[in-house]
Amino acid sequence: MTVATFLSHRASQTGDSITMAISALAQQMKKEGKPVIGFSAGEPDFKTPIPIQDAGVQAIRDGKTTYTAASGIPELKQAICHKFLTDNQLEYRPNHIVVSCGAKQSIFNAIMATINPGDEVIVPTPYWVSYPDQIGLAGGKSVFVETNESTEFKLTPDLLANAITPRTKMVILNSPSNPTGAVYTRHELEALAKIIVQHQLLVISDEIYEKLIYSEEGHVSIAQLSPELKSLTIVINGVSKSYAMTGWRIGYAAANPAIADAMGKIQSHTTSNPTTPSQWASVQALTGGDDEIKAMKAEFHARRDTMVTRLNQIPGLPTLLPGGAFYAFPNISALIGKKSASGVITDSASFCQYLLQDVFVACVPGSGFGSDSFIRLSYATSMTAIEDGLTRIDQWVRSLQ
Repeated sequence: MTVATFLSHRASQTGDSITMAISALAQQMKKEGKPVIGFSAGEPDFKTPIPIQDAGVQAIRDGKTTYTAASGIPELKQAICHKFLTDNQLEYRPNHIVVSCGAKQSIFNAIMATINPGDEVIVPTPYWVSYPDQIGLAGGKSVFVETNESTEFKLTPDLLANAITPRTKMVILNSPSNPTGAVYTRHELEALAKIIVQHQLLVISDEIYEKLIYSEEGHVSIAQLSPELKSLTIVINGVSKSYAMTGWRIGYAAANPAIADAMGKIQSHTTSNPTTPSQWASVQALTGGDDEIKAMKAEFHARRDTMVTRLNQIPGLPTLLPGGAFYAFPNISALIGKKSASGVITDSASFCQYLLQDVFVACVPGSGFGSDSFIRLSYATSMTAIEDGLTRIDQWVRSLQ
């Protein structure tokens, strides 16, 4: 008998995060002295703003290092409620809010609290890498609905309606999207909302990149559209991306009280409360103003324009302009079958592998997001790195045979 025989089916069927794997390999190559440029990591390259740092340090010095309520401190829940009211015109009370160890745990809690074995969850592709595995861990079934450049990587009413079966319980929306940067407009959400309400589907609305939108319209949450939609929607957000706080591990969810209570119970038996000083730092993040966020957003905007312009100048890498987040998602279909110094490109994984081996540029295969004809590049890095990395990609692509 081998050790593997002791593993549960759910553990055996859960894959590694391909984004984390690529980032780890790139970091290892850097340690070996290779001049790696990383476009793989999904985190801001800015430091956490000083007032937020200070609030975390002060919490430690004040002895705020003990357990809290599993679903978060009252002060942070109040700050989250205020944020929803101010930014999204959504009125929530503290019993609607669950604070977790990052938005990833918030999504997992939501799925575990609502999905039974056999329930179907509609997942538009490209999708964030963890959605299908989390659904699988709950015993649910992911129903993938393909989107592409023709729909600007967004779910349409027809696509949604055609995917619904008697087993459908939930649909996941991610706006702005990881990996495509797609942003749903109010009109687009209203069209989806009619079908969602008609079929009484739950919605997980993943809005972690909410503050990183580059259009005039800005962010619209589907929960804003009506009281009924608000009741059907579990809104996911957090401080990681907007406030450069990825390692502080604070995310949060807003849901109707019955779902929020179930999510809190599940969390109480897994991680218990999120890190206490991080919660106090997050109070400062949500109440201290957005001046530094605006500066980060302006820099991301400039980087986006540079990266997408350069990508579209490279033969065989057409790229839509993303509306938000900090990712570009070029189509590599025209380069499949071409040969590099390391081998023949057969898919997105081999593209990324050979690119890293040949010219030391790390990006993420689209296969990890359910779209093997694409790759994801993060522009959450310096303009110098973007310019250098894209020059290497350009030269590499032109050298393919």
